[in-house]
Amino acid sequence: MNRIGVDIGGTKIACAAFNAAGEIVHDQRIATPKDYPAIIAAVAQLVKAAGEGTVGIGAPGSLGPRNGPHEPLWRNCNITICNGKPLFTDLQTAIGRAIRMDNDANCFALSEAIDGAGKGHASVVFYTIGTGLGGGIVIDGKIIRGANGEAAEFGHTGLPWMDEADWPPIPCFCGKRGCTEMYVSGTGFVNDYARATGKKLSGPEVIARARSGEPAANAVLKRLQDRFARVVANLVNVLDPDIVVMGGGMASLPELVEELPAIVSRYSFSGAAKVKIARAAFGDASGVRGAALLWPA
Repeated sequence: MNRIGVDIGGTKIACAAFNAAGEIVHDQRIATPKDYPAIIAAVAQLVKAAGEGTVGIGAPGSLGPRNGPHEPLWRNCNITICNGKPLFTDLQTAIGRAIRMDNDANCFALSEAIDGAGKGHASVVFYTIGTGLGGGIVIDGKIIRGANGEAAEFGHTGLPWMDEADWPPIPCFCGKRGCTEMYVSGTGFVNDYARATGKKLSGPEVIARARSGEPAANAVLKRLQDRFARVVANLVNVLDPDIVVMGGGMASLPELVEELPAIVSRYSFSGAAKVKIARAAFGDASGVRGAALLWPA
């Protein structure tokens, strides 16, 4: 039987079907609709077009706890029209068959742990740095979700070991101050450059200026690198994973992959930890692959 994966994103919804050998036998992408009922209908149509098989779905956010007799509602989704809605139930009803559903970053992590860059490692931590900062933890092939479904919310931990360049703590949309996502993300990166120069440029523009030798842009890039190294070292001091896998639009930067282990090591408790960091093997495709893998073969 085929395994069908759906990755619901803010701009697109991807759907793919995989045969028993893990080969893609169906692949389709559409723009994400702007209203909730249309999203439900669109996912159901994509799954129908993919044919028979198990259905796994990844989406930003997570399923909240059951409230007495009331079913759990979706929460913390950057597609805000899905928050406070019975997203899981509505999708399962519209699709007309049993589904499994998880946070999209957890799906990315599962894909990379099973047969991606983390294959063969018992403990895999995945970070995705794009507009925001997300991630997942997989141990012995199982996603670590936590008692409240809030594990691996890396973007909403406090930035470790703040220094003068990080102060005062930046307000976050979650209502707290100093969340890592405000510093370590595409958004944090361009905002840091704007604070330093008064100019609001895109991430690629800032990187291009850094590569051309502009001091301000280079300093911003080095701050991003140092901040992310602190984030990874903080987790090393808690979990000490076998491998850290990097995904998202900013994972192409050598500063956040190839150059990072030495800096992480300096921030580790021993000051000498050897941290393995690798770029995601499947890139953006890990989301839909991981969603399909929510069902065992």
